[in-house]
Amino acid sequence: MSSDSAKRELTALGEQLDQLLQLVHRLSEENRSLRLSQEQLNHERAGLLARNEQARVRVEAMIQRLKALEHNG
Repeated sequence: MSSDSAKRELTALGEQLDQLLQLVHRLSEENRSLRLSQEQLNHERAGLLARNEQARVRVEAMIQRLKALEHNG
């Protein structure tokens, strides 16, 4: 292998390495962003579940009051 050929091959490998490093960086940032989004969505979901449970309890209480009024009225 000639010196010029080896230099070209090393240059090509260096460029490939740079591209791979850029890809790793981009994927790491995307992964971080997706994890943050997932955490926010999980928090939002927990809040919605809590609000749903509160509404269910209030509706059940209203039904019980209506039944009591029906029996007493």
